[in-house]
Amino acid sequence: MIDGVDYGPLHQLIGTWWGDKGLDVAPEPDGDDKHAYIDQIIFTPAGAAENAEEQNLVCVKYHQLVRKRNKGTVFHDQIGHWMYEPSSGIIMHSLTIPRAVCVLAGGELQQNGDETIFDVAATQGSETFGVVQSPFMLEKAKTTAFKMTMKVSGDELVYEETTSLDIYGRLFEHTDGATLQRIVYD
Repeated sequence: MIDGVDYGPLHQLIGTWWGDKGLDVAPEPDGDDKHAYIDQIIFTPAGAAENAEEQNLVCVKYHQLVRKRNKGTVFHDQIGHWMYEPSSGIIMHSLTIPRAVCVLAGGELQQNGDETIFDVAATQGSETFGVVQSPFMLEKAKTTAFKMTMKVSGDELVYEETTSLDIYGRLFEHTDGATLQRIVYD
């Protein structure tokens, strides 16, 4: 419990996480599609939320900064929330990137010993778990689907995500994967 709120499985995320072994496989016009990166994610409590006096959620917010390992320059900045509905067991992940793309992904939690697995997905056109993007992105770099698996065990967080894109005249599975360690408990 934090400030009287039971965050359920989300309590495992709270803190600052860091890792330097990330790999980004993203479409580039020059064909150099692989980039090693350094990753930092800060998860903070966001409290409880109630919808229409019927649905109760608990939420953590986060900010993720990703830097190219070879230059240290930021190439990805993402904010969002992880939400959990205790009555149904549904987990939701909302994210926004400053390229005018927003995603609301949903799924389920799994427990494997002391490891908690967060599995979420979204598809363009879905009325529930989907993708919203600007007209430019729809025309030039359309996101058609998103899926993420995040595994947390103690002070280790491992994630793999795939963003399906229609970009540069081709279909591409943009993948990111990293292992992070919790360096600060908040």
